[in-house]
Amino acid sequence: MSLSRKRRKELKRLRSSAEELWGNQQHVLEHANAVAREASRQLGHLTREEVVPRVRTGYESYVRPGVQQAGRYARSAGDSVERGLGTALGSVLSIGDIANDARVRRALERVSPRAAVVVEQKKGPGVGTWLAIGAGVVAAAGVAYAVWQTFRADDELWVADDEPSGPTSQG
Repeated sequence: MSLSRKRRKELKRLRSSAEELWGNQQHVLEHANAVAREASRQLGHLTREEVVPRVRTGYESYVRPGVQQAGRYARSAGDSVERGLGTALGSVLSIGDIANDARVRRALERVSPRAAVVVEQKKGPGVGTWLAIGAGVVAAAGVAYAVWQTFRADDELWVADDEPSGPTSQG
């Protein structure tokens, strides 16, 4: 392929311009990489110095008290359920002990012979089972309520730092 001298000169200039452009692009890319590295480093400093302390303060101010309060509510609800369940279970067992007492049976036979019929034990869930299921449901409801109280949106928690002060009237 034979090119004229003019075309060879133009191609040589074009190749030289393309090489110069390629060099400039490499320089720009190197500079852009350096800027990106510096921006990343500065972002790390900003995160450590500004973001982390603010997040920590927000957690300590808003989240931790709510979690602690939810824990107190859950413990209080659990204690109340435990006391109520203990009282109810104690009463049921006392009634069972009284009903099985021989003196009570003899007294009932004297009053009404038909009243002293011994009730046969039935198979299946008894009173204790139902009390345990009820206690479990109440405990689950208490925990669910405590979690809901913790995570609900409370507008009073987000009070603006600088509230605009309107005209005040004294009198």
